[in-house]
Amino acid sequence: MARVYFKGKENLTSAPSLYLPNRVDVVVLRELEKMLDGKDSVAYMVEEELIPEPEVVRFLKRRKVLTFNFRKAQVKVLREQLLVLMQEGRDVIFVPGKPNSCMGCISDVPMPFMMQLAALHLSPVPVFVGSYRNDLWRTFCTDKTADDTIVSVLPKLTPGPLTGERVLQAWMEASAEEFNERPIVKTSVARLLVEGLRKNAKSELIDGMDGSRLPFYKVLGVAMALARELKKKYDDPRLGILLPPGKGGVIANYACILAGIVPVNINYTSSEPAFESIVRQGGIKHFISARTFMSKLPQFPWPKGDAIIHLDKTLKGIGLAKIGAWVAFARMAPMALISSRFDLDARSGDDEAALLFTSGSSGEPKGVALTHRMIVANVTQLLSKAYLEPGNKFLCSLPIFHSFGLTISTMLPAFYGFSMVTYPSPLEAKKLNELIEEHSIALVVSTPTFARSMLRRASADTYKTVRYFIVGAEKLQKAVADEFRDKCGITVLEGYGLTETAPVCAVNLDDACSTEQQPYFVPGRRFGSVGPIIPGMAVRLTDPDDDNVSVPLNEQGMIWFKGANVFKGYIGRDDLNVGIFRDGWFKTGDLGKVDLNGFLTLGGRRSRFSKVAGEMVPHEVVEDSIEAYVEKPEGFTGRAVAVMGVPDAQKGEALVLLSCVHTANLPAALDAIRAHLVESGLPRLWCPREIIPVESIPVLPTGKMDLRGCQMLANEALGLQ
Repeated sequence: MARVYFKGKENLTSAPSLYLPNRVDVVVLRELEKMLDGKDSVAYMVEEELIPEPEVVRFLKRRKVLTFNFRKAQVKVLREQLLVLMQEGRDVIFVPGKPNSCMGCISDVPMPFMMQLAALHLSPVPVFVGSYRNDLWRTFCTDKTADDTIVSVLPKLTPGPLTGERVLQAWMEASAEEFNERPIVKTSVARLLVEGLRKNAKSELIDGMDGSRLPFYKVLGVAMALARELKKKYDDPRLGILLPPGKGGVIANYACILAGIVPVNINYTSSEPAFESIVRQGGIKHFISARTFMSKLPQFPWPKGDAIIHLDKTLKGIGLAKIGAWVAFARMAPMALISSRFDLDARSGDDEAALLFTSGSSGEPKGVALTHRMIVANVTQLLSKAYLEPGNKFLCSLPIFHSFGLTISTMLPAFYGFSMVTYPSPLEAKKLNELIEEHSIALVVSTPTFARSMLRRASADTYKTVRYFIVGAEKLQKAVADEFRDKCGITVLEGYGLTETAPVCAVNLDDACSTEQQPYFVPGRRFGSVGPIIPGMAVRLTDPDDDNVSVPLNEQGMIWFKGANVFKGYIGRDDLNVGIFRDGWFKTGDLGKVDLNGFLTLGGRRSRFSKVAGEMVPHEVVEDSIEAYVEKPEGFTGRAVAVMGVPDAQKGEALVLLSCVHTANLPAALDAIRAHLVESGLPRLWCPREIIPVESIPVLPTGKMDLRGCQMLANEALGLQ
């Protein structure tokens, strides 16, 4: 049975109040009742069509209980009944039932009840109940496996509207604070790597290029051998890594961490100025790569001389015998000896574990230090929601210089023992589909652009073993999702992440639905959203034009995050950091809103708006409508259009349309597009001024649109500087 800890006793009110917990069990209710002076001073409020679990029902039989029926109750009558109970001197505790829900949801209160409770116009005292395991596996849990349950009584809300949204926000903030205090997030990445690779020794790193297989204990042994070599020859605090997903890239990262060196995975498609900026900002002197890989990128500005640590040459120099000895050590040595030899706990918590640089889609790359806390928090936040089992296999084809490629595709499988099937490029759709079928892959992560290409080359059975097919980085079009479902019988799930959050913030996963026996439910996915905010993160919204003005969660605003997986600032960029942090909150630059089940719906990046004749026009809304409308050539799989803003003498700004499917009759095509937009309900002001034909829409290696490249194409075509 879980240990129960109470916090916030100072927030108990002297006058009777309405207490709103996100979930309860009989132990929580019994202890909360004691805090409120016993059963004779408490009444319980229960929805009769959403009955709590049997233990709670037995507990309530000897108490004062007010039952109501959501579908039939009149808010005015219910409010009066509650006020009578309070006038009698009783505190009222709302008792959430047990709806159908998925793992890791923050609350057992379905949206209709949240709306009903808000409509009472009684200022409640929110109570957050969080259950946790002292383990990396599903740290935040919603079943009976918890080690600790934390009950936090939060400050009573002030009177006013939107009570449901404010209660949800209070629950999320408490969730973020509690998750940040869990012992597991203070653990070092190095220790979790070693423990995971040893515990799951027979899981494999499968190289999709050559079909070779390395069991995890051999991966660990080779990484140990390389770590000792790096430690002996280099005193650099950081080492650059220029390798794709595969044996080399994975082992190089593990070796750096074991050696106490910060790996800096660098975008090997960077321009020379971007690469020079990364090297300068990161203070990087040496780089791990491989001669075979270097030969495939002759245009890259490779460093000269002994700045390159050739992985293949270095491992050969160590020798098979010594590597074999390290493999035996990795498998057989006591954990205490390994910990001492590699000083596994020398760095943890808020120490830097890895350094990534943002893609530079709209400016110079910015350095994001991922701490041990951020990485550990994010993997267990995701696994608190995703139903995956030991032995499942991941397709790891996203670049390791991408935050998802590093945290979720490189670190998470090692921690938990999921076999990794690597491939150096997310672009080769045919090969990726073959690997999914050959190895019975359970998790695929991609972008809508890459996924669309995979779909064109898939058969009806290609994804039959896939448990989750998750896409992010750009909006998932309904047409793409529908085609996946119709052709392959799989639901593509949209998520949302940022390099600055290590990266996952929200994701659609398993669904829950109503049944005849259980009409109310807490959903796990909702198309059009990027999913519910993950456990241990809090969100707040502000006016897009004024950080000092808060807006309700249900209104579109600037998104701010708080949580153990949120970074502390860009390295060496105090000029930027001062504007994006406030009272522990991080300003994302993205716009969105949150519903009463915690689902986040994005409204685009603030930078992807143009002010046309004084009105803010969202590029992505216009773009999505045109993308769905225009005809594409047979076999076309990329992005067809992109909307950009350019200066306009009369309106301040105007929209222009980059298109790789329009090459002739541009005036007629533009008229047709304008007519479509107006018929779709968009204002005429939002229509593009002109079409600019391009060969292709620039896309970054991560799958995101290259905003900087698109703007340059528009400016060049119009003669703008």
